[in-house]
Amino acid sequence: MAILAPSILSADLSNLSQQIRLVEMGGADWIHCDIMDGHFVPNITFGPILVEAVKKSTHLSVDVHLMIENPDKFIPDFIKAGADYVSVHFEEVKHLNRTINYIKALGAKAGVVVNPSTPIHFIKDIAEYIDLLLIMTVNPGFGGQSFIPNSNRRIKEAVELRKNMNAKYLIEIDGGISNKTIVDARNAGAEVFVAGSSIFHSENITASAIELKNLIS
Repeated sequence: MAILAPSILSADLSNLSQQIRLVEMGGADWIHCDIMDGHFVPNITFGPILVEAVKKSTHLSVDVHLMIENPDKFIPDFIKAGADYVSVHFEEVKHLNRTINYIKALGAKAGVVVNPSTPIHFIKDIAEYIDLLLIMTVNPGFGGQSFIPNSNRRIKEAVELRKNMNAKYLIEIDGGISNKTIVDARNAGAEVFVAGSSIFHSENITASAIELKNLIS
């Protein structure tokens, strides 16, 4: 399985529907929404209202990554807005099993996110309950950063952990994904690829999506 999930963090939000249409034409599978609150990460992006606008603009799955403090408080709003996947940070959530069950009870699929300095094995005891493991391949908070070199080793560790725990989560990566990094990450075992600036800041959005989709397929 190979899923391309363009991140609207890098899109022109004044033409959101058009931007989404361009990546749909390029073979995108999901639309990724990076939610930042200026507390958990040093940036502020958008909230449920924009996620609702994304949902109205596409038939694709909407993948919501919560880089926020106290995510439990806001999870219902994002699922009501149309999130199909909701991922929370291991580093922020105090009662992770409870939060994962909460997301699922509200009708969405549940993911856990790990920052670059968080060992993969820390999610061992939640592995069998999650639908998605999102491995940050940059430090979260800003688009356009460079892929952290040891990320492919971490992807391989996530593959091994999934096998050992008989888990079924998809392995997603986010940060620095381009035509220079995506093939090695795919070979390491990543399955869902979040790409922002390498798609939306290119001269031809659709062609850039097609290129990345072809590289992982």
